[in-house]
Amino acid sequence: MPTQPHEARAFAESFGIDAERYDRARPEYPAELVARVVAASPGPDFLDVGCGTGIAARQFRAAGRRVLGVDPDPRMAAVARGSGVDVEVAKFEDWDSGGRAFDAVVAGQAWHWVDPVAGAAKAADVLRPAGVLALFAHVFQPPAAVADAQVRGIRRVRPEWPLAQEPRSPAELYEVMFAKFADGIRESGRFGEPERSSFAWERTYVRDAWLDLLRTTGGLTRLEPDAVAEVLADVGEAVDALGGVFTLQYTTLAVVAAKP
Repeated sequence: MPTQPHEARAFAESFGIDAERYDRARPEYPAELVARVVAASPGPDFLDVGCGTGIAARQFRAAGRRVLGVDPDPRMAAVARGSGVDVEVAKFEDWDSGGRAFDAVVAGQAWHWVDPVAGAAKAADVLRPAGVLALFAHVFQPPAAVADAQVRGIRRVRPEWPLAQEPRSPAELYEVMFAKFADGIRESGRFGEPERSSFAWERTYVRDAWLDLLRTTGGLTRLEPDAVAEVLADVGEAVDALGGVFTLQYTTLAVVAAKP
């Protein structure tokens, strides 16, 4: 059994089951984060690790960067290519750079699927001097009634799953995760001290938009369609009880380290 996220390949590659929905429902990254990474980079060539459907890649392209994506899932890569993002299909640790070099290696919602030490070393290998490694992800917690409804639904259809237990605070989980990212960067011995930052923002969801997003999350991507429908019915009722709409507070965490 996998003991670390990057070892759970079946889980990591389950998001491509509905790549078009993923691209539609998953949020972009704060413009301030994009601007900060662009400003920190010594040049325009970016490598997007675990680029998925190209959400972050398109934002960096819009900021004037040249972006190459790497993703292990051909279904996700196909959607990214459809929006004009150049993608090579490979697991990052095994990807062949072919001697190419980059000014920034970025990863949005993806670095926990990469070996934290081997991934940092690989990033250093393909970065030019003074290039940056930038890792970022969203943290969010829906209203308690909505979160509880999801746990109850999963508990009913998959009582043995860890996700069926009382959930830990997402902020706590992500704090641990980003600490591991920083430790992996340090352990690689190839970067300066990683710097942490966070960006607060919010988004309002109506019922159907929230259920659309939930379908793309790891709690549901590995369930059978009937089980997904059952969980979503519970969650939908909880959102309806709030008036069919709620505002979600997001925090986007980031860790950035520069190659000497």
